[in-house]
Amino acid sequence: MKTLERIFAEKLLAVQAVKLQPEQPFTWASGWKSPFYCDNRKTLSFTDLRTFVKVELTRLVMENFAEADVVAGVATGAIAQGALVADAVGKPFVYVRSKPKDHGLENLIEGELKPGQKVVVVEDLISTGGSSLKAVEAIRKAGCEVVGMVASYTYGFDVAKKAFEEANVPLITLTNYEAVLEAALATGYITEAQIPTLNEWRKDPANWKK
Repeated sequence: MKTLERIFAEKLLAVQAVKLQPEQPFTWASGWKSPFYCDNRKTLSFTDLRTFVKVELTRLVMENFAEADVVAGVATGAIAQGALVADAVGKPFVYVRSKPKDHGLENLIEGELKPGQKVVVVEDLISTGGSSLKAVEAIRKAGCEVVGMVASYTYGFDVAKKAFEEANVPLITLTNYEAVLEAALATGYITEAQIPTLNEWRKDPANWKK
């Protein structure tokens, strides 16, 4: 029987939300060169897949963080997914900006969040974990407790694992790097000869060179 990680990885590949280009690397916003790119926001355009993501993220929340009073999405990628989950579990929704708005109320957190509330954070993708944990910090500064985070995908970088451990934030994801590689190899999207390059990149993505 296929795992959830493998099933979702295959679905991402089917809609080309994941791109693997070892010979023609992408450049991330961080400046890192990467043979791998994942765009979970593409799932929003496919009704069946959008429902799948909503149902599975909701299940993760209910099984692991049912004590949460509020669902928070991380802007901008997880605003839609977070709102879908909040609606499914019948809880209030807020979202956290990467930086305060430069006009009006200059909000960093949009929506109503009260001190003392327990919050589960929804994220679309985890790379280094930096932006995700900045959202956690903002929620904690607002006087709330972050009980955990759910996300669609993680690259599983060591730097992210360490950062989440140090921040004391449990993280559960629908799929991950290993599952995507397995699915991509099984479907012929990549070859065995490309695996060493992809694995070498993942060991030290900040310094990787093609």
